[in-house]
Amino acid sequence: MCSWCWGFAPVLEQLEARYTIPITTVVGGLRPGSDAEPLNRSMRDMLLHHWDQVQARTGQPFDRRGLDREGWVYDTELPARAVVTMRDMAAKDTLSFFTHLQHAFYADAVDVTALESYPDLVEGFAVDAATFLERLGAESSRDAAWADFRSARRMGVAGFPTLLLRIDDRYAIVTRGYAPFDALEPAVTAWLTEQYPDQVDGLVCSIDGAC
Repeated sequence: MCSWCWGFAPVLEQLEARYTIPITTVVGGLRPGSDAEPLNRSMRDMLLHHWDQVQARTGQPFDRRGLDREGWVYDTELPARAVVTMRDMAAKDTLSFFTHLQHAFYADAVDVTALESYPDLVEGFAVDAATFLERLGAESSRDAAWADFRSARRMGVAGFPTLLLRIDDRYAIVTRGYAPFDALEPAVTAWLTEQYPDQVDGLVCSIDGAC
């Protein structure tokens, strides 16, 4: 539920195709739980302003009917819990599920803050829906999401999206905030070439994704 992260989704797909380095999705904690805010007129106007900016910059679709709900609270905790639950049950699907939730919220106006939305949202993923919902509703999923929020802060995440490279126990920040693939790819490839000159051919695929 971060509009610039939704704008960044195609860039992540391009990066995933460009490099053999695995991508780990860590949820950062934007307005979860006690930090959630009711969708009043002021907040709606602010969100629409951001959505317009993201759409103009990235071309990503938005269904603005999602901001017409009465009495709705912009609470990102449940979708964050859903992401860490998917990571626990089907780790290889985490990023695609994360993007799927973004698409549902922004492009299809699905209420991803509502538990009843998730039987449909997990359809097609390698999880049993009933088991997923049971784990999503458990306190352990809340603990796991909030552990991610704390982990993000320790890694220096102060805004969204943030993309980092991990080298052993060290982190290098690639970008804080949205950046297009054409701006990131040369820098990441150059950095990998410098750090791993003997391994770079196994780390970087061709632009068309052939490795």
